[in-house]
This record gives sequence, structure tokens and C-alpha cells, in this order.
Amino acid sequence: MFSLQFSVNFFLLLLSITNILINKQNILMTLMSIELMLLSLNLNFIVFSVYLDDIYGQIFSIFILTVAAAESSIGLAIIILYYRINNTLSLEQRFLLKN
Repeated sequence: MFSLQFSVNFFLLLLSITNILINKQNILMTLMSIELMLLSLNLNFIVFSVYLDDIYGQIFSIFILTVAAAESSIGLAIIILYYRINNTLSLEQRFLLKN
């Protein structure tokens, strides 16, 4: 049972990393992949917490969820501003952010 849950968490982590590497043009998909990476990390903490019969992994997972919520709200605000300026969500115009 433990190996199945660990393999699902590892698959979610690999899925998010490959999505970040493959889909570099869409900023929204990149943000969603980062959120998926954080959620797989949370699942990993919870699985190890249950396996080791320790509450600290679950408490740490709650703290990570609050940071992820704040990160997603700030990320969505940045995406809205980026869309207002460029009228697209494509990252092909990344050189405009350097100015």
C-alpha cells in the first residue's frame, strides 16, 4: 500500500516537472504545474506521516497549503497584469519583462 501511494506521488511530481519543461509558452500552465508539484509534495508528507505514525508531517502539510494558496493568488494577480499589458498569456514575449 505504501509503495503504491509513493509511486502515485512520484508520478505526479514527474508529470509536473515534464509539463514545466515541455510547455514553456503558457504562463498559466506553468503556474498550475508548480501547484501540482506542491500538492504532490503535500501528499508525500501525509503518506510518510501516516506510515511513521507522526503528526508533524500533516501539520507541515497544512502550512505548505497556506503558502501555496498565497502563492497562487499572487501568481494569478501577476498573470492578470501580464495579460492587461500584453493581451496574451504567451511567454514568447519574455524579453518585454526585462525592460
